[in-house]
Amino acid sequence: MSYDKLIDDPDFDQDIKLATRHEKTKLIITASIGNFLEVFDFTVYSFFADVIGQVFFKADDPMVSRMVSVSVFGSGFLMRPLGSIIIGIYADLHGRKAALLITIALMALGSGVIGFAPPYSAIGIGAPLLIVIGRLLQGFSAGGEIGAATTLLMESAARRERGFFVCWQFAGQGLSLTCGALFGAILFHYLSEQQLMSWGWRVPFIFSLLIIPVGLYMRAHVDETYSGTDRKAVARPWYPIAEIVNKQFLQFLLTVLMIMPITLLIYIVLFYMPAYLKQVTAVSPTFAYSISAGMGVVMIVFAFVGGIVCDHIPRRKFLAIAILVTAFISSFVMFQMVDSMMIFIVALMVCVAGLGMLMPIQALMSMEVFPRHIRATAMSVSYSAGVMIFGGTAQMIITKLMLVSGNHPMAPFWYLGIMLVVAVFAYAFFHEARHV
Repeated sequence: MSYDKLIDDPDFDQDIKLATRHEKTKLIITASIGNFLEVFDFTVYSFFADVIGQVFFKADDPMVSRMVSVSVFGSGFLMRPLGSIIIGIYADLHGRKAALLITIALMALGSGVIGFAPPYSAIGIGAPLLIVIGRLLQGFSAGGEIGAATTLLMESAARRERGFFVCWQFAGQGLSLTCGALFGAILFHYLSEQQLMSWGWRVPFIFSLLIIPVGLYMRAHVDETYSGTDRKAVARPWYPIAEIVNKQFLQFLLTVLMIMPITLLIYIVLFYMPAYLKQVTAVSPTFAYSISAGMGVVMIVFAFVGGIVCDHIPRRKFLAIAILVTAFISSFVMFQMVDSMMIFIVALMVCVAGLGMLMPIQALMSMEVFPRHIRATAMSVSYSAGVMIFGGTAQMIITKLMLVSGNHPMAPFWYLGIMLVVAVFAYAFFHEARHV
């Protein structure tokens, strides 16, 4: 099969072309706002892990508190596969919009639980339990969010505009990183340690709650792209999982491995970076968070570059492999030259630029390889499995490596570098196909 040939789909009548700029803008904001909130909450939790650890997880050693805190951070990833299966199937049976309304409501509940949870000093063991509950709710909603939202964007675009539409989802992630890092920079700069502990860390979580009513309103007024009208399929609600296992299992496994380098770069190179710089350098927290904010802007720009390039090349996996090789080299230089801040920042920019380009490329490849009637489930489950396995454990592994190595600057690369090599093989064996 030619890579630029579209596969016939009996459910697909014609390209969906949004008539006006207003319709396009509404769709993009609607589909992206949930992913923005998901990544924003994950970002600020990661950035404030030390503070949250000391407020909610009682331990004499601050490093132990951080280890427990990042472990609870990882607990949210355990719920992602369950959320991806349930919400993904719901999106394939009842429509993308209906699923998106569920995810943002659950996201609001999880963020509210964390943002208003009393500290350990007030209610004891109940405090960390509330944080765990909030993270589990966030993880469940995030599991179904990416599949429903990204397929909504893709299916709303004309065939040669899919990359451009999908890239907005990941530009939103870059924006959330920038906003979260700016909150960190401002709060750490202007508040005392006591103020941060008592209420300052709660500010970004409460901020995210203010956006949710806007998301609910807009999602209620967006047009559906796939209503799941196959009544035989509705009678067999688990059929998307059965078809993936029976007919698409190898592609599914490769898709999980293709997500792996993206989630590792996000959680190690972006989310963990402020804590890493504070551990191995003498830079201030404000400067460390400012670097992360700048990297969010780089990610936004190159997400658009990657999306636009997607729409103009017939085969994408060779570009993805080239990006992974570049990320391997730049991340090695970055961790090796952390004492030379200028070289470090340049290498970090190159690495994040590659990440920004890779995200829409990987998403489009992963969605188009699956038929439309199982697409949201396949996208949700593969993404959530990859993020749970690799993203949920990334900061725990890196924190452990830093502990046993005595904060060796290259410790994060010992793990990241190996996994980038594994990802190259995953992309090499992936078979590109383009269902409509």
